[in-house]
Amino acid sequence: MEIPKPGGRGVRILGVPTVADRIAQTVVKTYFEPTVEPLFHPDSYGYRPGRSALQAVGLCRERCWKADWVIDLDIKAFFDTIPHALVMKAVRKHTDLKWVLLFVQRWLEAPMQQEDGTLVARGSGSPQGSAISPLLANLFMHYAFDMWMRRDLPHIRFERYCDDVVVHCASRKQAEYVRDSIARRLKECGLEVNDGKTRIVYCRDGKRKGSHEHERFTFLGYEYRVRAAKGADGRIFDNFLPAMSREAGQEIRRRIRGWRLSQRSSTTLRDLAKGVNPEVRGWINYYGRFYKSELNRQLEQINQHLVRWAMQKYKRLRRRRLRAWRFIACAAQRDPNLFAHWRIGPRPGGRVMGAG
Repeated sequence: MEIPKPGGRGVRILGVPTVADRIAQTVVKTYFEPTVEPLFHPDSYGYRPGRSALQAVGLCRERCWKADWVIDLDIKAFFDTIPHALVMKAVRKHTDLKWVLLFVQRWLEAPMQQEDGTLVARGSGSPQGSAISPLLANLFMHYAFDMWMRRDLPHIRFERYCDDVVVHCASRKQAEYVRDSIARRLKECGLEVNDGKTRIVYCRDGKRKGSHEHERFTFLGYEYRVRAAKGADGRIFDNFLPAMSREAGQEIRRRIRGWRLSQRSSTTLRDLAKGVNPEVRGWINYYGRFYKSELNRQLEQINQHLVRWAMQKYKRLRRRRLRAWRFIACAAQRDPNLFAHWRIGPRPGGRVMGAG
């Protein structure tokens, strides 16, 4: 199954296992994960119990304040090119149970059935969508990248979320050396660095002078760049901070348009809230953690659509946008917890007051 990548960056192939295979994969994962999980690197965050993408985003923010340069690493077609032989070598290092080894080998080498029914043999890769694939990918990267970094570049800090990697360096010269070293190492392990997407980024802020071709990067849906921040003394200064990326904002706006709220005039305001709140809460919980104002700008779109809904539902509000705004503002004043996004800031009352 093909699904589009964020930002129109091509497609991602998902392998959908049979029910029997999914159950068997879950059994193997449940048995095998406790053996290898304690060995994984502390800066590895992807698909690990007790660890989250937001932890990686926060640690990356702190390290960007300490180190001036970042390598935004992109691995070309990671899940499609993982060498089966090296994955099996890593698995054998931690278990000699034949049933585990046979199942893993079978899943790695199983042909991919396309939508037209044809079978495509696979000599490499671990299809996304299976229960065991994230664990195998982490185990492979543990030896291909994490342990190599610890051994050969012990003073270089990084955050890794499966194949999404950010590396911190003290200087541009060091970043170039580390980038080239990583590329050679990954090539030894059957992977390829995407030169067109891998960038060396200068973490410019109010204290770091000069400029560079690249001064922003995206990691786990957050874009890091210089932004206005308020100090403890109330003064505004430039800091290098993460906020929801432009691609994530575009996807949120697309989802909001897809709800077609203005066309659901037979529905009550409370029913609309019940329908959209679960998804909005997910956005708030993830993108509201850092630089929340960027998320609020996107969530304000919901208020715009609610105003259109009111204009469609009530004849007295048609072609009377200001009155429709007041109607939604009064609803927000009566029940400020009705819509999830009203609780964190983007409520319609401020817009009405500003409209005079």
